[in-house]
Amino acid sequence: MTKSMTAYARNQQSLDEGELIWELRSVNHRFLELHLKMPEEFRASETRFREILQHRLKRGKVECFLRFNTNVQQSASINIDPVQAKALVRACHEINDLLHQPSEVDSMEVLQWPGIIQESKLDMKPVLTASEIGLNKALDELIANREREGERMRDLILQRCESVQQIVDQTRDKMPEIQERYQKKIRERLDTIEVEVNHDRLEQELVHLAQKMDVDEEIDRLDSHLKEMNDVLNRDEAVGRRLDFLMQELNREANTLGSKSADISSTNASVELKVLIEQMREQIQNIE
Repeated sequence: MTKSMTAYARNQQSLDEGELIWELRSVNHRFLELHLKMPEEFRASETRFREILQHRLKRGKVECFLRFNTNVQQSASINIDPVQAKALVRACHEINDLLHQPSEVDSMEVLQWPGIIQESKLDMKPVLTASEIGLNKALDELIANREREGERMRDLILQRCESVQQIVDQTRDKMPEIQERYQKKIRERLDTIEVEVNHDRLEQELVHLAQKMDVDEEIDRLDSHLKEMNDVLNRDEAVGRRLDFLMQELNREANTLGSKSADISSTNASVELKVLIEQMREQIQNIE
């Protein structure tokens, strides 16, 4: 299935520990380029996240944002180190005994002393497990969006392939008439000059001109490339690079067709072909 490289996806999970949010943004790129931004407590799982992304995506520049908002209830509790607090209060009383004007021990000042308040440690194991699940769900949505956009682009490319095929078929049908008309024009010009003509030499030159104007080989190659295009667009794999190569080949044949042109209709055919090929190439730049 043809897939676009441009897409967006978001997955949000509400856990007992807090809210987990994944955001994925993907744009076109020659290779797979991953950029991950996440809180420090998730860094231990970064390698695993990259493995998941690399397994399911082949090309594109992908930006992945992970946010974790801790549950208020989880962060509301305050844990105090009682041993450290008693030692600090005892030390304050001992100092007061040495002073002429002792002061009351301020509880707020005690709480501000380093080591008195202990941060409650959140069990990250279920959060990390949920983050992998959330990443896969976000990837499901991203890939589905890529496929929908890819189908739309595939239809546009196939429409242009049909237009190219029509031009190729028309050019093939017109070429004998064009060659005959061109040869007739040369003979008429020679007749108006009123000079003696070596007819054998003239026929040789006309044959030579016909060979130079012959575009059967280019038309056959255009036919072959168009058939390959249809085949590639129906493959269930990353086809962007293959399609890009076929665009180069189609453009080469269109240029050769224009260089051999001896008639305005074949010149116009070459121009129309290059316009359609360029339109397809712009679409293909976004295909995985």
